[in-house]
Amino acid sequence: MAYLDSLLLEAKRSAPKEAKPAADSAPKEATESEPAAAEDKDEKLLVETYEDVRIYRIPSKNCYYYEVPAPRYFGEERALIYSLIDVASNVINVDSKEVVSREKIDKVYKERILEVIEQTPELKVPINSREFYADVVLKEMFGFGVIDNLVKDDRLEEIMVIGPNKPVYVFHRKYEMMPTNISYYSDDDIKRLIDRIARIIGRRIDTQVPLLDARLPDGTRVNATLPPTSIDGSTLTLRKFRKDPYTVIDLIGYNTLNLETAAFLWMATDGMGAKPANILIAGGTGSGKTTLLNTLCSFVPTTERIVTIEDTAELSIPLSHLIRFETRPPGIEGTGEITMDMLVKNTLRMRPDRVIVGEIRGAEGFTMFTAMNTGHDGCFGTIHSNSARETLTRITAPPISVPEIMIGALTFIVIQKRIHDRRKGVIRRVTEIAEVTQASDEKSDIEIIYQWDASKDVLEPTGVPPRYLQTLSSYTGLSRNTILEELEERKSILTDLKNKGMRSMDEVCKETQSYTLKKARKF
Repeated sequence: MAYLDSLLLEAKRSAPKEAKPAADSAPKEATESEPAAAEDKDEKLLVETYEDVRIYRIPSKNCYYYEVPAPRYFGEERALIYSLIDVASNVINVDSKEVVSREKIDKVYKERILEVIEQTPELKVPINSREFYADVVLKEMFGFGVIDNLVKDDRLEEIMVIGPNKPVYVFHRKYEMMPTNISYYSDDDIKRLIDRIARIIGRRIDTQVPLLDARLPDGTRVNATLPPTSIDGSTLTLRKFRKDPYTVIDLIGYNTLNLETAAFLWMATDGMGAKPANILIAGGTGSGKTTLLNTLCSFVPTTERIVTIEDTAELSIPLSHLIRFETRPPGIEGTGEITMDMLVKNTLRMRPDRVIVGEIRGAEGFTMFTAMNTGHDGCFGTIHSNSARETLTRITAPPISVPEIMIGALTFIVIQKRIHDRRKGVIRRVTEIAEVTQASDEKSDIEIIYQWDASKDVLEPTGVPPRYLQTLSSYTGLSRNTILEELEERKSILTDLKNKGMRSMDEVCKETQSYTLKKARKF
């Protein structure tokens, strides 16, 4: 079923039937909802405004506060809105081919809703309030209701509903975690939104299956829980992804990487067309592993065939020969599950040049290392770990259980961390780039080639020469000095991009891919 058709069907299912027409005026917009009004007791200092958003700092609590217009509906006003939803869901018929984006959805459906208001005078919608009621009905039927304004804010990374009568929290890309002035008065309202989302994406969530982890058609990641699993009420977490993804120039600008290490990872990714490195990116939750993985994947030559495998699709790779796979949980009957390991095994039958595994947790790790040991160079993945040495331990221990003899196929482990710096606040840094080596007794070990210095906030070479450079020399036939010159040339290209302010994915990929293609022809 098409996405828009499913929206219409769900609107018909969820529209209240008991609503009664009433009200002579529109609800008043408020910038405070009652449960969140307690913040007014503390002094709020305005720090930034954009569109309808106001962001305050609350000195007494050492936190920020997010505020948007948050209208509340009660009594006759609420009944009128539900009456409009009931009527509109039964008469609106929009061709899904008409709309291809949220903006067009809003435009097309709003026109239909205004027509419904005009053609049903018995609802007694005030003439001067028709636009307002149309917007409200639009958000309730086809948007996210009271949190719709939050979902539309591209500066928000995460939206967190933690239960009724509690403020909704957001994670802002600039100001990090903060409460908002929005809240739900009833757990039923949260459940209604969760149920509608689950129906749209064809998933089930109820008291028997009280957990939902899925992806919306626009890429937004959804996690929801219902009581009794979540004790204090239903929860909903929406993780939004940037329409304009971060690039290597952004990571350099944020000091997550520096120019030297960025150029080194670029060269390791494409392997100078001869021997790409196998790389694991390790770190904690929210450290930026997926962002870094996405950045490295953008360096893969466009001539190669890439297959990505994820629990929930998050990677946004701007390459043409790309196949994306996503796992699937069991259905209502307990059948139909598609696991990461099944997808990795299937991928190896598809003649991939690159296998990218979003997150390694279990048997898929063993399968991925099997691929590395059978000639599939340039495999990437992420894993939860705090250091390079801990990563080796995790890989060899259950449930991943990679045999020691296979570890040698891994080239580098990159550690990225989310750090609370007393001077700069929350920062994300690559803290280690470690090379995997093999001792004489066939035991794997690591050598740190780049290490982050916290006192200087700099990622510095440790002085240990990367053995990978010798590997490149062997496979390309070039001298070590020529390879070092190549590294400097790539560094100068990234420097030039940074100085020119060219940071979009299209701009960066055009330059890096052009350079890689030119060098491939030369070598």
